[in-house]
Amino acid sequence: MEQYLLDFDLKVMAPELVIVSAAALLSVMDLFLKETASRKVIAVLSLAAVLAAGVFAVMGFGHPPYQILGDTYRIDSFSLTFKVIILAGTALVLLLSLHLNKEEIETREGEYYYLLLTAVLGGMVMVSSADLITLFVGLELLSLSSYVLVGIRRKDLKSNEAAWKYVVLGGVSSAFILYGMSFVYGLTGSTNLFVIRDRLMQALYSGYDLFVYLALFLMVVGFGFKIATAPFQMWTPDVYQGAMTPVTAFLAVVSKTAAFALVMRIMLIAFLPVFSPQISVGVEKLLMILAALSMIAGNAVALKQTNAKRLMAYSSIAQAGYILVPLSTLGFVLFPSLAYYLLAYLFMTLGAFAVLDVVTREGKNEELHVFAGLHQRSPWLAFAMSVFLISLAGLPVTAGFFGKFYLIINAIGREQHWLAGVMILTTVVSYYYYFGIIRQMYFRSPASLRPIPVPWTAGLVIVVGVIGTIGLGLLPDTVLQSLGKIDWGSGFDLAKNAVRQ
Repeated sequence: MEQYLLDFDLKVMAPELVIVSAAALLSVMDLFLKETASRKVIAVLSLAAVLAAGVFAVMGFGHPPYQILGDTYRIDSFSLTFKVIILAGTALVLLLSLHLNKEEIETREGEYYYLLLTAVLGGMVMVSSADLITLFVGLELLSLSSYVLVGIRRKDLKSNEAAWKYVVLGGVSSAFILYGMSFVYGLTGSTNLFVIRDRLMQALYSGYDLFVYLALFLMVVGFGFKIATAPFQMWTPDVYQGAMTPVTAFLAVVSKTAAFALVMRIMLIAFLPVFSPQISVGVEKLLMILAALSMIAGNAVALKQTNAKRLMAYSSIAQAGYILVPLSTLGFVLFPSLAYYLLAYLFMTLGAFAVLDVVTREGKNEELHVFAGLHQRSPWLAFAMSVFLISLAGLPVTAGFFGKFYLIINAIGREQHWLAGVMILTTVVSYYYYFGIIRQMYFRSPASLRPIPVPWTAGLVIVVGVIGTIGLGLLPDTVLQSLGKIDWGSGFDLAKNAVRQ
């Protein structure tokens, strides 16, 4: 039964309410603290708010889908799963940020933490939205907060350049998405995704199919910028390099996860009719081509990178291509395999960025040679980084291996052997640059034998990353079966039927 205005159980929005309340209260607290006072209390309270929101999100599982505000906002297992991933990633980013000092953020320490909260709030709105308006509001809340986070170091020229490029290209991508949404509204007279799904079918049979495909094309271009797929990835290396490492980790994991949830909401609900075998003119082929281009471009350009953060940026582009595979093929284990890979990506990527942050901070350099001889200086750091890199490369027995294995199975199961071949070949190519870092750590002499100090917060992120990466690799079937038992929500019933066909 639809609920309108405020006639609904507020407990279903407990995660969002916790985050928005914390962001508002902490921003006020920041105003009353002296300029010279430490803002670590704001960081700790931000982390507590994220953990509390995560607890409420986990408690939401097991209940039937609930829709509020005229079915514009849905709380179902799909949204809760993505919220848990987003909140877990944000909690690890906040932990990684706790050792930042005031000088690094240039007196903007308090703003940094509650901007992270507003960004994660935007991501949570995106994954629960069932309406184009709320989707766009969530997207812009995440984007605007991210723009400021990237450029929060105002006196750093690289940060300024990164923020400027991010704002300009982010604005362009939002314009494409909004223009596509305007066509959708003109064709259907509604912004509700479920109403759009039904009326787009009528539009396709009424001679307006070209406008439907134009709207889809415009939105795919915009989404391509948001999730950093080729050929729309040009902002990624500069932004990743210019932003602080915790912010880069947030963009690589949390922002990307929310963007993929947005794409799935749009594609598998609103635009599901264009995937029908009776109607499709190759829309799924377009997504497959984007996936293949991302895997090829990301891995190929990463081969020549000497800056660690730029290398991770191109790795992220390639990973976006891998994640697109089950969505483009509508694989028979679409939701479980995608959720599994996003979990694996969360642990291995945040862990890698945590090690990178510690090592580059000590070496005051982001070039790959800063890892030289790391096993002699800090053996456990070298071991942890090796685990993350091996997982990113997709080698047994790590989370990354089984994540890619399930994605390949999706492609082969839908008889897209060429796409599975691209995945395998680009994965082999990635061994070169991932093992290039391992070669630096174990086969190069260090400039100094002094052990690298590891803040306990960064150490905790690394430990969690190692446990998650190895744990998911040791128990892949258990995790996948658990994800397979989740009722992903009635909104995706037609997608399930399309998969069965």
